Amino acid sequence: MRLVLASASPRRLDLLARIGVVPDAVDPADIDEAPLPGELPLIHARRLAAAKAATVARRFPDSLVLAADTVVATGRRILPKAEDEAAARNCLALLSGRRHRVHSAVTLIRADGRARHRETTTIVAFKRLSPIEIDAYLAGGEWRGKAGGYAIQGHAEAWVRYLAGSHSGVIGLPLFEARALLTAAGYPLG
Repeated sequence: MRLVLASASPRRLDLLARIGVVPDAVDPADIDEAPLPGELPLIHARRLAAAKAATVARRFPDSLVLAADTVVATGRRILPKAEDEAAARNCLALLSGRRHRVHSAVTLIRADGRARHRETTTIVAFKRLSPIEIDAYLAGGEWRGKAGGYAIQGHAEAWVRYLAGSHSGVIGLPLFEARALLTAAGYPLG
């Protein structure tokens, strides 16, 4: 049974390795990830995970295709994947001293074309960040391409004063949910 990971994220590969899963192929979907007007954060994550899986499943019709998406949100506002320092600074300023939600959605499409979906919502609260802390974090560069402008598996983990939900989901792939989908599809796990 071939497994294809529909993601360019090295973090998702690392997370799968934690549960003994090494995909046979990695094929990023390369889809438009812009939110639709009025789209809620969880719906956005769910839609993108399903779209990534469907796109890649067309290229690998006889394989299991696993895709995921992670969205950082404050209320109904979806924070961007920080592509420049200004965006990352804005995200961190917004998240400083407050709670936010991280929505992670996972889709698995089986070789018969049937799709299954799981999602998690994790509440994360940051301590109040000083301008010096934000400047130092930005200088390190681990924020690049990260939803909400931070990587919880890096230096930003020291800012987390509260977390309720899936730590691996905040990194980019909720392992409990991914494992459940793979097991239900008959994928051999240790």
